[in-house]
Amino acid sequence: MKLILLIVTAWILIPLAISYLRYTPPQWSWSDAPRNSAGLAPDPAAHPEAVVQVYVARAFSWRGVFAVHPWISVKRPNDAFTRYDVVGWGGGTKVQKNYGPADGMWYGAQPELLADFRGAEAEAMIERIEAAIASYPFKDTYRTWPGPNSNTFLAHVARNVPEMRLDLPANAIGKDYRRWHEPFAMAPSGTGFQVSLLGLAGLTIGLEEGIELNLLSLSFGVDFQQPGLRLPGIGRLGVARSATAASGS
Repeated sequence: MKLILLIVTAWILIPLAISYLRYTPPQWSWSDAPRNSAGLAPDPAAHPEAVVQVYVARAFSWRGVFAVHPWISVKRPNDAFTRYDVVGWGGGTKVQKNYGPADGMWYGAQPELLADFRGAEAEAMIERIEAAIASYPFKDTYRTWPGPNSNTFLAHVARNVPEMRLDLPANAIGKDYRRWHEPFAMAPSGTGFQVSLLGLAGLTIGLEEGIELNLLSLSFGVDFQQPGLRLPGIGRLGVARSATAASGS
């Protein structure tokens, strides 16, 4: 038992320490941090086809040691992008529309593309994505820890559009948040199942996620499909996953 506790403690604390040492604090204040396009989204004028993209970027300030902020951007054929985020500040709904460019920097943090669908495949998803956004049950509630937050939002969308096969990283704190009377759910990727107690303790098993344990919203586990470790703070360590592989396309 002591050995198991030692292993679990090391699996949590060592990655967090590494994440802290690797993290560069922002050089800007909240109000003047860059939020311009990162150049990852296609130009709608040159790419008329439908597009669905999911991004994550390190959270702002000290939160970036532990967690990421995700969002989803969609574009119907011959149209502009619409971006959907959940943010914790401001009054009213926490679901924000066009909070920034489709691929904008998140207060100075470079975004990473998790999923990228184009053409007919993307077009078939958009209506269901927007229906999932409309059905998000925590529109007026935001808690950084353990949720519901921006990662809870993306996990909800992904569960309702399982063909995305979206694998949110281990440092997407809040993705495992479940209401106390609804502990059982499909894994966010749609390729397995999840049990979670208010996002504070749980287990996820899926083809995309592998096996992931959650303790106090810190997730750690093993990905077998594309070998790697799922680690708190770091997110993933192992075989690199491209956006195409992550999206299942």
